Amino acid sequence: MAEIVIENVEKTYPGSVRAVDRVSLTVADGEFLVLVGPSGCGKTTLLRMIAGLEDIGGGTISIGGRVVNDVAPSERDIAMVFQNYALYPHMTVRRNLAFGLELRKVPPREIERRVLEASETLGLRDLLDRRPKELSGGQRQRVALGRALVRQPLAFLFDEPLSNLDARLRVQMRAELKRLHRRLRTTAVYVTHDQEEAMTLGDRVVVMKDGSIQQVGHPLDVYERPENRFVAGFMGMPPMNLIPGTVVTDNGGPCFEGAGLRLALPASAAPGDAVLGLRPEHLSERAPAGPHARLALRVSVVEPLGDRQDVTLTTPTGETVVARIDARTGLREGEDVLLYADLARLHLFDPSGGRRDRLAAPRELAGV
Repeated sequence: MAEIVIENVEKTYPGSVRAVDRVSLTVADGEFLVLVGPSGCGKTTLLRMIAGLEDIGGGTISIGGRVVNDVAPSERDIAMVFQNYALYPHMTVRRNLAFGLELRKVPPREIERRVLEASETLGLRDLLDRRPKELSGGQRQRVALGRALVRQPLAFLFDEPLSNLDARLRVQMRAELKRLHRRLRTTAVYVTHDQEEAMTLGDRVVVMKDGSIQQVGHPLDVYERPENRFVAGFMGMPPMNLIPGTVVTDNGGPCFEGAGLRLALPASAAPGDAVLGLRPEHLSERAPAGPHARLALRVSVVEPLGDRQDVTLTTPTGETVVARIDARTGLREGEDVLLYADLARLHLFDPSGGRRDRLAAPRELAGV
């Protein structure tokens, strides 16, 4: 078993800076868990506490059923891959892969077996006699992964390992990591600030802010049902449109009014101030089959992205709205357009606490 259990863990730095605030979390055996959040949210500090590189200010961490609060990093049976490749420049790829095993007194024949197996898995077999300066960035990162892989640890810990790679290599390495984990099924905790990495890699994602967990769940659940405004705005690029307004009663039912927009809501929506949430891809130039609203907007900026385009628009009151629509739609900056909002994808947030109201499917729009 390589389950990781984190119970009420906290970390405070000098100056009363609370980096991790009583976090509790369980990483299942064989799970690939992603910690995601902005810089300074505490995700790397939490990972380093799991690794033993940071002291724990309170709470407990268990790996494989053993409390490791006072266990040295080298005795925790984990392998860590950093953003910095941290390869030995004077050693060949073979020696870089084997060196940690040599220090642990692993028999030479077993070292050779593990090195060859890892190099085959990661496509390094023809690079074993090269030194790091003779490798590309993607190849160096694969060597760093291989060095962790040969350890055969209870768990892998990844600290933004793909941040130094260009966009194309990041996509390739994400696919390699996903295939590798599917084959090994070793417990893994992965830290990133990149929402796309979190969505594509994680069995579950943990969204963090200011040292606290905001939401834990399957990537699509977190994306489609964010618990609060922070998660809604952080997960997704472009982020969710968040429009302040008020829920009023109209024609016997609740209706959202704000930024010159008017949208009918389910009967369960309570009157009062609210923030409307709608993702850019849920706005379109064609009316969806289900309940929808028409939005009269003015095009401000058009950003072509190949098969699609991100369009920044303004509402009648000057609020900004972003839509992600088909690139073949010939929108021009400065023109007035009519877009449609899919009300089945609507979110409503409390403006003070930011929590999401759990709305049922919206009724038909009463008016625009």
